[in-house]
Amino acid sequence: MARDLIVDFVGGPVGHRYRFGGGRGQALPRAAGFVRGQTPSVVDATAGLGRDAFLLASLGAEVVLIERSPEVAALLEEGLARAREAGGPQAEIVGRMRLLVGDSRKLLPGLHPEVVLVDPMHPPRGNSALVKQEMRLLRAAVGDDPDAGELMQAALAAAGNRVVLKWPIHAAPLATLPPPSHSIIGKSTRYDVFMTHQPA
Repeated sequence: MARDLIVDFVGGPVGHRYRFGGGRGQALPRAAGFVRGQTPSVVDATAGLGRDAFLLASLGAEVVLIERSPEVAALLEEGLARAREAGGPQAEIVGRMRLLVGDSRKLLPGLHPEVVLVDPMHPPRGNSALVKQEMRLLRAAVGDDPDAGELMQAALAAAGNRVVLKWPIHAAPLATLPPPSHSIIGKSTRYDVFMTHQPA
């Protein structure tokens, strides 16, 4: 059940990643275009437990999180509230995060983000029993994403600069998508970058 999950933006893995994660040098910020002093606006179209959104907000970005599972959205709102109550840098970071509940395919056209992050549900990654349990619980709450291709098309139409698809490193590409402009490879994840606007 989703109630067995917790969204913690102060301690745990998120707190550790915030303190020791490497900032803009990490694969996701690089894929999202956090380079040369650029801090784009971001929509996380598959918010989940909000960890990637928090990372990007910690780097100064305004981030809209979209989550279509009411259960998971409630967990996110609780986590945001706890971070606001904690004060300090975490409260400042979540002040740049705004949660919307609904279908990203319908919400994206009205948001006009520079960057859209898409992380569809796929098989759990990593060997940690905790990760496997957490992913199993999250999958039980949100289900699979058979409409991931449709979401990517909506993201490509809405993003002013780029779409970042977070995907298992060895997985086959999503059907119907064009080849990415480039990819950034992490330890177990690749970030396929689809540029929607080429600078002059």
